[in-house]
Amino acid sequence: MLGGMAACEEPVVQQLRAMLDQRLAALSGDGEPWFDAVQNARIVRAGERYYRAMYRSSTESWNLRDRHMFDTLQAVKAFRGHGSKAVVWAHNSHIGNAAATGMGWQGEFNIGELCRTAYGDDAVLIGFGTDTGQVAAASDWGADMQVKAVRPARVDSYEHAFRLAGKARTLTDWRGPGRRALAEVLRTPLLERAIGVVYRPETERSSHYFEAVLAEQFDALVWFEQSHAVTPLGHEHVRGAPELWPFGL
Repeated sequence: MLGGMAACEEPVVQQLRAMLDQRLAALSGDGEPWFDAVQNARIVRAGERYYRAMYRSSTESWNLRDRHMFDTLQAVKAFRGHGSKAVVWAHNSHIGNAAATGMGWQGEFNIGELCRTAYGDDAVLIGFGTDTGQVAAASDWGADMQVKAVRPARVDSYEHAFRLAGKARTLTDWRGPGRRALAEVLRTPLLERAIGVVYRPETERSSHYFEAVLAEQFDALVWFEQSHAVTPLGHEHVRGAPELWPFGL
């Protein structure tokens, strides 16, 4: 669709470079203001690539987005200095090692896989799971938030297996030699449910389930048999274009 159109990346980068030079001239060359200026330039550059990739491939655009997440994490850690640690809060589809899921088998990677590759066992990947309850989600991108009832998990899913364990709330960690038997059980491929910004219970199987090997996807799982919808912090006046403009991806 855009094969005959020249990328706007070069003029955007040139403009950003000029703006950045002006801003950096007023800064000391270090500290948080300087770091923010550099990150803003990187975001605009990555955003231009992302929106172009959306027209070519959902896999390419997904990978660009999670690569940017990982690069940002690396930049923040470098800025904080040697020995710094970070906690990344994101949906399971971003946090879990994509190489152990249907996503990875189709060519997608995520920040969890990139962290596992870069940091090995120093990166601890923790997932969340639930059987039933309520979630705050929309029916489509850009639609209003609703409190939706979560359907009971499918019998061929990890969520159903945790439900059968009979524990209402648990943190299950399968790392270490003393938990090899548990890890081996969780290496049996099953379906796993992912509920994010959008939840469509009427097409739940095709919209929210994917195959995974849980023991290789995560190091541990936080389990709530029944979930409760989060409470929004409150509405804020949005200045400028909406976050998802002009596309809802």
